[in-house]
Amino acid sequence: MSAVDGGYLPELIVDKRVTEEMVRGRAEHNECEIFSLEEVSLHQQDIERIEHIDRWCRELKILYLQNNLIPRIENIGRLKKLEYLNLALNNIEVIENLEGCESLQKLDLTVNFVGRLSSVESLKVNLHLGELFLVGNPSAQFEGYRQFVVAALPQLKWLDGTEISRSERIRAQQGLEGVRRRVGEQEREYLRRRAEEREEAQRKAGGDEKGDEGRKPGFDGCRTGSEENKENEELQESREREDEEQREREFWQAPCSFTPESRLETHRHLEEKKRMKDKAKEKKPKAPRTLITADGRVMNVNETKLDFSLTEDEENHTIVLELAVYRHMDTSLIDVDIQPTYARVTVKGKIFQMALPAEVKPDSATAQRSQTTGHLVLTMPWAEGEIKVTKTVPRPPRACRSSSPRDNERKDNVPERLEVDPGRRTTVDLANIVPRPGTERSPAETSGEAPPAAAPQFSEGFVDDPDVPPLM
Repeated sequence: MSAVDGGYLPELIVDKRVTEEMVRGRAEHNECEIFSLEEVSLHQQDIERIEHIDRWCRELKILYLQNNLIPRIENIGRLKKLEYLNLALNNIEVIENLEGCESLQKLDLTVNFVGRLSSVESLKVNLHLGELFLVGNPSAQFEGYRQFVVAALPQLKWLDGTEISRSERIRAQQGLEGVRRRVGEQEREYLRRRAEEREEAQRKAGGDEKGDEGRKPGFDGCRTGSEENKENEELQESREREDEEQREREFWQAPCSFTPESRLETHRHLEEKKRMKDKAKEKKPKAPRTLITADGRVMNVNETKLDFSLTEDEENHTIVLELAVYRHMDTSLIDVDIQPTYARVTVKGKIFQMALPAEVKPDSATAQRSQTTGHLVLTMPWAEGEIKVTKTVPRPPRACRSSSPRDNERKDNVPERLEVDPGRRTTVDLANIVPRPGTERSPAETSGEAPPAAAPQFSEGFVDDPDVPPLM
């Protein structure tokens, strides 16, 4: 669309469209049925184009689209029953495409960019239109603005919140030709300025793209990540932050006219900052809080920011912990974990942990909510005794011919065996366990004692020399 048409720059707009989920999410009172919906509120959704609503919601009577980025009135002509249309705080420059809204009674175009005042004459066919808001638009500053609108729309009863009297309507009709001529001259001058503003916005957009390309090598340069370049990387990051802050100051301090392009540029800038901020959060996840240290020490943590009190009831041998939970908070949002040495309470995902002054019995502890204050009260009985680990005392090493420290350690761990007199050792005679018929066992055999050893037999001429070692 050209500058004469009062259009916009399509290359600067990235459409955020109206989706079915967006509309259906605002039809909860209508059981999420959108076909028979009579009222829809889509304000502050950064919508940049009106579409689908005239096909999805044919019964619509009230439509709120204020505080978006809509540059053009379109796709509303099929809404025959539409009575109120709110398009305040958008980027609309021309009043158009409303001829099909036969029941339209109120149109709000506050703080837009309507500079072609002659476009209000397209509303003549809306016979039921009784109230119109154009305050905050460039055309509202034209000389003869109110007189021209009152004369162009005879069915109008209110303009910018002020009632149109009968005498005012008569005066507007009397000098209409002169007012129309003056309004036309101011309109042409405004459209000429708008054409220059569009060209300036295009040049600025092209210059920004070149500037971004020039900044990329230094801004997104390769980094080795090695320990040797760590200081250089920190210095580079510091410079980048300074450059970013400088560009931010220049952006907000630079003078500019209030145009659809500047409003859209501001929106894009804020969106980019938000995206970069979210990206930085994703890169640096929050470190988990330490609840118990590596050496087993319990940390006291109060992420909930709730008041608490810890008392010892010596008479009942209990420890009482009272946590000031909100009175109307659902108990399903609270989780309690009691251990012998600490108590942990999770309230809506936030942790409260307290180390106890004495050991308690978790299986006998109770958790209750106060019916008056809603506070959480934990009653934990003392443990009757502590389980202590007994230390084993190693046995002294036994004397041996050759022993190393490793052998002594291994032998100390071997249980001591009971030594038996070798002279008392016996051998079980498996063949004669059961006595054979006709044989009798001696008393020594019956008692299990070994029979006396027989005297050794020596040959004649044997000499027992003690210096000679025995034969094996």
